Amino acid sequence: MGLRRFFRSPFGSALIGGAVVALSGWVAIAAGWVAAEGGSTTTVAAPLAAPVASKEGSDANVVNQIYRRDGQGVAFIRADRSDGDSSRSSPFGQPQGRGIATGSGFVIDAEGHILTNSHVVEGASQIKVKLGSSDTTYSAEAIGADPATDLALLKVDAPADQIHPLGLGDSSEVRVGDPVVAIGNPFGLDRTVTSGIVSALQRQIQAPNGFSISHVIQTDAAINPGSSGGPLIDASGRVIGINSQIQTGGSGGNVGIGFAIPINTARDVVRQLQATGEVKHAFLGISGGSITSDLARAVNLPVEEGVLVMEVVKGGPADKAGIEGGTTSATIEGAEIRLGGDIITKVDGKPISAMDEVVNLVNSAKPGDTLEVTVLRDGSTETVTVTLGDRPASARDSQSGPVGPPAR
Repeated sequence: MGLRRFFRSPFGSALIGGAVVALSGWVAIAAGWVAAEGGSTTTVAAPLAAPVASKEGSDANVVNQIYRRDGQGVAFIRADRSDGDSSRSSPFGQPQGRGIATGSGFVIDAEGHILTNSHVVEGASQIKVKLGSSDTTYSAEAIGADPATDLALLKVDAPADQIHPLGLGDSSEVRVGDPVVAIGNPFGLDRTVTSGIVSALQRQIQAPNGFSISHVIQTDAAINPGSSGGPLIDASGRVIGINSQIQTGGSGGNVGIGFAIPINTARDVVRQLQATGEVKHAFLGISGGSITSDLARAVNLPVEEGVLVMEVVKGGPADKAGIEGGTTSATIEGAEIRLGGDIITKVDGKPISAMDEVVNLVNSAKPGDTLEVTVLRDGSTETVTVTLGDRPASARDSQSGPVGPPAR
């Protein structure tokens, strides 16, 4: 395996409370930077759907029932951008030409709130929505957006009899292998339904502002450009995720690897957007990567697991707590890294073996929370208290001269 395992690890991603730094030639999928091709909110008061009964136990019939009942709550979204920027690309890697973006969404309450991806409505001067099978177009207002989770909350001005809220599930109960259904508008083909399974859990993907999103659901249900913001639905007809990105392998289309923001992540985002119009996220202020036994041998590190701190953001929470970044640059298999920094071995007393563990801990915290971080420095162990700050608007804003290109 050699050092290749290290270069598939989250080194250099992770940045500052979930942020990502992409080093030359790396795709640090585990810590939030995927070659992203391809985002959510839920009102706590939204109803939970009753289980969908299957006639004769047919999986196809379950899909049909879910589509007939939940399809009316799925929205086709068109966002007209005032900047007319035809060079802007979506997380699916597709140009959004002519200043127009299209995507999907779904109704979450009787008041007409719609959840979608922030990249669908970013920079929109006008948002139009079609609901379910209706061809009637309604105006929608952007209540707020959170680029750090790629979620946006809209409110549609439509008659009450056209509002069909979808039931919201509990993404913490999702298991690998569970059947799922996706409804959306891929390539503008409205009211498209696909089905598959939950392929994996606890993935991390990169948000539009360069930070990483944790606890993401991976699915093989076909999603494509235009599916962004649509619901990922379980066998009981409840929304468990918001379809947001795909990994294409260079093909530009679906290859069976899609990612959905978990609905539980969306609940807190919606609550904050409805209360204040913005969302606060915790910020640590480091970039670094997972230590493997191969890396430890290659650069003579004192431990074979943990997180090597490559860089500390000047004036950030980690810097104020005394955590130190690397001082010496080295090139390994064509990638430049920085050595000599602290090695994180524990957080709040829990052993740390990978960078994505640190990312998840920070993403789960709030600004003002504290973390007890144990580091190894020059052969000595030290524990410092870090008070997490407010995350900057983008990963680029938080960088202080990182090695390699900035996070995108």
